[in-house]
Amino acid sequence: MKILYDHQIFTSQKYGGISRYFYELIREFDKIEGMNTKLPLLVSNNHYLSDKKFVQYVEFLPNKYFRGKYRFFNLINKPNTILELKKQNFDVFHPTYYDPYFLNYIGDKPFILIVHDMIHEKFSEMFSATDNTTQNKRLLVEKAAKVIAISQSTKKDLMEFFGTDESKIEVVYHGNSLFPKPEIQINFDIPKKYILFVGSRGGYKNFERFIKSISEILHQDRELFVLCAGGGKFTSEEMQLLFNFDIIGQISQYDLNDDGLAHFYKNALAFIFPSLYEGFGIPVLESFACGCPLLCSDTSSLPEIAGEAACYFDPYSEVAIKNVVLKVLEDTSLRNDLILKGYERLKKFAWQQTAEQTKKIYESVLV
Repeated sequence: MKILYDHQIFTSQKYGGISRYFYELIREFDKIEGMNTKLPLLVSNNHYLSDKKFVQYVEFLPNKYFRGKYRFFNLINKPNTILELKKQNFDVFHPTYYDPYFLNYIGDKPFILIVHDMIHEKFSEMFSATDNTTQNKRLLVEKAAKVIAISQSTKKDLMEFFGTDESKIEVVYHGNSLFPKPEIQINFDIPKKYILFVGSRGGYKNFERFIKSISEILHQDRELFVLCAGGGKFTSEEMQLLFNFDIIGQISQYDLNDDGLAHFYKNALAFIFPSLYEGFGIPVLESFACGCPLLCSDTSSLPEIAGEAACYFDPYSEVAIKNVVLKVLEDTSLRNDLILKGYERLKKFAWQQTAEQTKKIYESVLV
């Protein structure tokens, strides 16, 4: 069976959950006899593809000649994907994002669409009026042979927002890619007592409310810190927030590779995930794999994925967030219990399983 993927997400993401998903999927398929995958990239600076022999890994581009890497990458990669589509030398096409450009070239071949979340639909106020993601997504959901949702929660949202027939949607969970390595050393000092926050912080990620809820705890314990991994440097608005609450010296941001991130998880008192919405929540699995107690919102897919291995809170309530943080910080036995439950919960999620279930979906549209 020949599967063709496209350039989209590897053109726009250097890091990120969606490109990580496709990388892991392709890597698992490479191990299965009879599965032939093609990702027709010419250039990419995507971190996960740096070890793939068919990708020219690009780290530097003369940005003074281009408005941005996305535009340059797309200019090169999109025509190459179209060329592969025109050859028709594939059984199933699996686009990596929602640009419907390929509808003009796919002919009678089936395509599978994966929907990772419904953030654009649930939080439309966060996006520009010119953002056409929802329009494109709706079109492709309607035309796809099958739609993969990454959680039951996302499946439910698809049915609610787009009216998609339940029989068309298959739920396939993600796996985990992050595991701690005991020999890893980081070349900078970090506090002994800290809570970890991972990823982007804007909008529905609920960072501002989390900071407000925890400020009093930080005032009471000046040896306690919050470390933010990824998400970019603090904005001027975030810096002002930290200054206003007099905790600017207890909050730090770091850009980390996978080994560094695993080290941060492993040594944290807890990982806080106060997001208002997640389609799946890969950091949940990362915290489990690294033995880090999980505190997270009781919304969207998070209870579905974390099960009994988390302490939950209402992400809209500063009091609820504060109380759960205090509860976990003050109870060593609870933290240890969460760690053990996390290890057990993680056994339900693996990229091999993701690939096997996805392969069955591919096969189903060829019958």
